[in-house]
Amino acid sequence: MPKTKIFCDIADYKTIKEFNKKSIVNGFTTNPSLMRKAGAKSYEKYSKLLLKICNKKPISLEVFADNFQEMEKQAYKINSWGKNVYVKIPVINSKGIFSGPLIKKLNKKKIKLNITAVYTVAQVKKIKRCLNYKSKSIISIFSGRMADAGKDPVPIIKKAIQMTKKNRNIQILWASTREPYNYIQAKQFGCQIITMPPSIIKKVSKFGKSLKRLTKETVVAFLKDSRKSRFKI
Repeated sequence: MPKTKIFCDIADYKTIKEFNKKSIVNGFTTNPSLMRKAGAKSYEKYSKLLLKICNKKPISLEVFADNFQEMEKQAYKINSWGKNVYVKIPVINSKGIFSGPLIKKLNKKKIKLNITAVYTVAQVKKIKRCLNYKSKSIISIFSGRMADAGKDPVPIIKKAIQMTKKNRNIQILWASTREPYNYIQAKQFGCQIITMPPSIIKKVSKFGKSLKRLTKETVVAFLKDSRKSRFKI
């Protein structure tokens, strides 16, 4: 079974500097929301600042235009910032128009892509038809957000992996991770990448505790809190 790589989903400069040193982290993913949260004023300057730290591990930087002509211009520019950059392209724009022609064009030019905001098998099929077998690309399936809406992401993840397994240059990414156990699931299904926030990566790095130890730690923690609270009955 191939290794499931862990990417850290963050845009904060200090956090990327810290997690870039960790062997458990194989790469990074960002998006405009994370960039805004990190306090970026100039998208280009801030991205280049991140690339000074993260210059070897893959990092995904997303376009933020809504029309495809502008998306294309931004994609070329973002791609020029570093050899380890994956350009994130949303599967559709805000009007619901499929990004296929742009994905196909950029893929032919050997620009590494991360197709994002994917939720259905039908979308994966359409994306796959736009990709050649020579250029590297990632398909990011938003499993956590799917689960938040009461939908089971597992069948979609499994199908996507099955559909793309013959092409080594296409990787399926489990996105919007909600809990550490998602990493175990991603590994079981043969998902090539899972991206998660720093808080979950820290929990994954501590995997291995026995259930007996967890039982004792839980009871001890409750006991400490009850004593601190000076509860009486």
